[in-house]
Amino acid sequence: MALRIHEAWILLLVIPALVAPAAINHEDYPADEGDQTSSNDNLIFDDYRGKGCVDDSGFVYKLGERFFPGHSNCPCVCTEDGPVCDQPECPKIHPKCTKVEHNGCCPECKEVKNFCEYHGKNYKILEEFKPSPCEWCRCEPSNEVHCVVADCAVPECVNPVYEPEQCCPVCKNGPNCFAGTTIIPAGIEVKVDDCNICHCHNGDWWKPAQCSKRECQGKQAL
Repeated sequence: MALRIHEAWILLLVIPALVAPAAINHEDYPADEGDQTSSNDNLIFDDYRGKGCVDDSGFVYKLGERFFPGHSNCPCVCTEDGPVCDQPECPKIHPKCTKVEHNGCCPECKEVKNFCEYHGKNYKILEEFKPSPCEWCRCEPSNEVHCVVADCAVPECVNPVYEPEQCCPVCKNGPNCFAGTTIIPAGIEVKVDDCNICHCHNGDWWKPAQCSKRECQGKQAL
């Protein structure tokens, strides 16, 4: 009798070790309602249709309340069909506006061009300047540059020179003209050789000098 009890005790110890634990299928155990919704909380949104309106920041507005749905949007009124927004006639942007901001219902000009640009340089309104010795310019209120080119008088000499920083040529030795290949001053008679005396035409410096032969000096017939 004691032997049978001992054998039965051994079987009770061995059998559980030989039996593999059954795999637990979680589908057989439905999760609690709280566990099912916890993983989907970020997908659940309140439905405000017919009750209110929501702006870009998530604020909720009541029906009939006036609000701005976005940073640069025009004002809206919350209705059962959603926001009804104003569409005002915005003022035109100045054509010389250089900086436009869109921080409100209508774009707003923050900076208007108040200078002129000429050959890569900027000039203030009504500023006068000379880009070259022969040009006189001014920056007009219209932001345009108007220039006048100097009209030089005809020099009264045959050998005018251009001085630095001067537009028009000058006659450094006064009026003159050509007598042959010789330059003679105007206003006097000049003996150009032993036989000829010449003088310039009055006011007609470009014409050759008028010469007359005189008794030749310094030459005797052999």
